[in-house]
Amino acid sequence: MEQCELPRPKTRGDRIKAALPHILPFLSWWPLVNRRTARADLWAGLTGAVIVLPQGVAFAAIAGLPPVYGLYAAMVPVVVAALFGSSFHLISGPTTTASLVIFANVSQLSAPGSPDYLNLVLALTLLAGIFKLGLGLARLGGVVNFVSHSVVTGFMAGAAILIATSQLGHFCGLTLPRGGSFLDTWIALISHLPDVNPRVLCIGVTTLFCAVAIRKLNPKAPALLLAMVIGSLVSMAINGPAHGVALVGALPASLPPLSLPRFDLDTLRILVPGAVAVGMLGLAEAVSIARAVATRSHQHIDNSQEFIGQGLANVVGSFFSAYATSGSFTRTGVNFDAGAKTPLAAVFSAVFLAAIVLLIAPLSAALPIASMAGVILVVAAGLINIPAIRHIVKTDKGEAGVLLATLLATLFTELQFAIYAGVILSLLLYLRRTSHPHFITLAPDPDSPHRALVNVRRRPLPECPQLKILRLDGSIFFGAVNHIAEELHRIAEKSPEQCHILILGSGINFIDAGGCHMLFHEAGTMRLSGREIFFCSLKSEVLELLRRGGCLARIGPQNVFPDKSTAIAGIISRLDPERCACCHTRVFAECAARPGGEEEGEVRKEMEAAGGKPF
Repeated sequence: MEQCELPRPKTRGDRIKAALPHILPFLSWWPLVNRRTARADLWAGLTGAVIVLPQGVAFAAIAGLPPVYGLYAAMVPVVVAALFGSSFHLISGPTTTASLVIFANVSQLSAPGSPDYLNLVLALTLLAGIFKLGLGLARLGGVVNFVSHSVVTGFMAGAAILIATSQLGHFCGLTLPRGGSFLDTWIALISHLPDVNPRVLCIGVTTLFCAVAIRKLNPKAPALLLAMVIGSLVSMAINGPAHGVALVGALPASLPPLSLPRFDLDTLRILVPGAVAVGMLGLAEAVSIARAVATRSHQHIDNSQEFIGQGLANVVGSFFSAYATSGSFTRTGVNFDAGAKTPLAAVFSAVFLAAIVLLIAPLSAALPIASMAGVILVVAAGLINIPAIRHIVKTDKGEAGVLLATLLATLFTELQFAIYAGVILSLLLYLRRTSHPHFITLAPDPDSPHRALVNVRRRPLPECPQLKILRLDGSIFFGAVNHIAEELHRIAEKSPEQCHILILGSGINFIDAGGCHMLFHEAGTMRLSGREIFFCSLKSEVLELLRRGGCLARIGPQNVFPDKSTAIAGIISRLDPERCACCHTRVFAECAARPGGEEEGEVRKEMEAAGGKPF
């Protein structure tokens, strides 16, 4: 007989080896890299580098930074997020929302583009990264769920309008006051319309039209980059600089320089709200994109690990002249469609971008600002998700209200307040729904073989004159007890002839001490008035809490049934026989055994024999 070999106890080395993939996530996918995947990732990375080139320049302009800083944000942070995140395809980097929130917060403290402004932006980036990293290390990946889809959709739509508004001056060749409100900018634009520079407008319109046309004709082509090249050629053809066409200027052909974010306590206090807003938006954006692409790649996404990756990307990036980054809708989609197999594609993208910056940076000297404004308008238009807005408006009026409130708050208040307002409204809407559970009135269906209980609102059916059957859809907790008690009183007053109430509890997920106390009180009140309340189909956890709280004894164990069939059979036998004798409704099959049921049965048989509809 062979002796069973006992499992070898785990050594310290085994435990370290098992923990390493959690500390260094790239160790879990690195064994998947081979010549085939590396080739696919190489081409996907090259495509991503070409795509991010015009986007980085545009996003930096939105953030009030020199154009090259948008490219810096697409280098080091991209690599860090890819190595320490959980998604195989998510591409991080500069985004419109982060750029806009940064500009809204920091432009109030310093002049955009100045050295002090840049230092504040990097300090805010560091704080946002620490916030993200802290949530990830605490395994609080679920916190991103508090930023609902309606809040993000409304904020993105509002941000798109603000971005477009901020670029209209560059697009038309007008000098508009910076830092004004949404309405102030439009009023200034309308008052300066006669001063529009036609050559600048021509370049902007040409760039915008070409970007849209190229996307339509060939979605895989680098439309924004090609459109900016065309805009530059048009500027040269009409001798733009000699007629007031402003140029971006040459970008420095250098890799991201080292930087050291500095701030004092007063600046820290001012920057924290904006950093939290950037962090929450960035996490919601990154996780939603990672989940969306994971449905196509069939990969599991770890929210908390994604938080860690995004947090480290911002923390490390702030020391390499990169401002706040997050996941990118466009670049992630392009990365997946280009055939990326592992996060190595993001690393290749950053390497290729660095090489491109070193080689072609001087060529940006001929790029008109109007052309860049046209590209930004195209990017802004893509942020307004019309199908999502239409879906929200059609399906849920409450969420539509949250979307509209977030959009208006984005336009007319500080951006971080708009995010917080949207989140608070979403939470209030959720609390209102959970604190107002619905009572559904049910009645047996005579056409069903087992007389299934159906909603009388959807199909009007006669009810038992003595018994009201209700289904409670929602939990009984302290926030809902007043509403449930009021609904029970309203139902009792509306149907006084129905002495008893049967509540189907299959939809009650839990009950707390406040709910138990309320049922204890209601059961006693109904019994004093000669009525009874019955329950059936309660979950075992709910039933156990009712027993421990003494509520089951007040309701009466004989009034609690395991299922609806047993409940109806047990309750029918306890109804008033005199009322049953003169009842012509007879909605239950058990009614045939009640007084008067024999005569009703004979009439039923005669009607069925004559082709009439039975009772």
